[in-house]
Amino acid sequence: MLLAFKTELKLNNKQRTQLLKHCGVARHAWNWGLALTKQILGHNKANPGEKIKFPSAIDLHKWLVALVKPENPWYFEVSKCAPQYALRNLRTAWDRCFKKVSGVPKFKKKGKSDSFELDGTIKICGTRKIQLPRLGLLKTYESLPQVQPKSVTISRVADRWYISFRIEVEPTNTTKMVDVVGVDLGVKSLATLSTGEVFEGAKSYRKLEAKLSRVQWLNRHKQIGSANWKKAQIKIARLHQLIANIRKDTLHKLTTYLAKNHGVIVIEDLNVSGMLANRKLAASIADMGFYEFRRQLEYKTELYGSELVIVNRFYPSSKTCSNCGTKKKSLSLQERVFKCEHCSFECNRDLNAAINLSMAVSSTVLACGSGEADFSEMKQENFGLERKR
Repeated sequence: MLLAFKTELKLNNKQRTQLLKHCGVARHAWNWGLALTKQILGHNKANPGEKIKFPSAIDLHKWLVALVKPENPWYFEVSKCAPQYALRNLRTAWDRCFKKVSGVPKFKKKGKSDSFELDGTIKICGTRKIQLPRLGLLKTYESLPQVQPKSVTISRVADRWYISFRIEVEPTNTTKMVDVVGVDLGVKSLATLSTGEVFEGAKSYRKLEAKLSRVQWLNRHKQIGSANWKKAQIKIARLHQLIANIRKDTLHKLTTYLAKNHGVIVIEDLNVSGMLANRKLAASIADMGFYEFRRQLEYKTELYGSELVIVNRFYPSSKTCSNCGTKKKSLSLQERVFKCEHCSFECNRDLNAAINLSMAVSSTVLACGSGEADFSEMKQENFGLERKR
């Protein structure tokens, strides 16, 4: 399977300037292509009788070479791959928009999400050097895998530059300590397992929120574009990067532990965008990184030979008693202990939900008053189970 490898570059001032030029050309090509495609869509909407064919990435690149490059000689100072990949990514963004997977592409702004892609003659020289077209030999802080990448992506976060490319990794089947585990995600604790283990979230934003607010408050009166303003912007970007890195580190450790030591991992298909609509909990939910948790589990279960099962979001894991299967009509967020009125069973609500998730793929479950019933088939029929290997 293919995995991404990403590491920081060790650059001098001349190399940083070259990377900034490549980012600028890629951003200019994206914005030019976006303006042109929006103009074509507007014309087709205003004139239904004379529609213009929506251009492909190849069409956009041909027009760019014929119309834009002659008027902007600084295009020739960078690799041709930078604007070419930018237009490919633009067309991919439009395809996702047409399929209603994502929204309309937006114009890019200087200094935000700067990145570009390169292909061609790429060689890894030694352990910490990589040869790139038009950029020459670049150094890294850590050892590089000895592979032959076909293309690389160079991006900037704050004042640091990173290079990433894909590498081939063989999946390994690790020894599993637990066959099936249910994982309930929450705001108070990041994850509660059906085995009783509880993993606390990093809550990095909450810990660094006061420091971030202070830096932003000190920057309020600085003149935009000045040297002091740029220094403050770098400080703010570094803090945001620190918050994201702490969160990702916590998620990587948890997902690796789950994929390595559990045969089947059961999670809920959470409606994260809907949960973020709650203004009282939005910051705490975003600070946990539920989407990133699922994304990491999807490829790590494949890497370590385990299975990921995703239960439908309408499955009442929190309202159902894990002891007898009785479902409550309502359960408020303030009730942290689940109390069953039918069998007098008491349990932490997150642990109860995790146990129900683990039983969603089990063969049978003991139902109070009805003997042994095949409860899992009912769950799969009504709420759906999506398995990912």
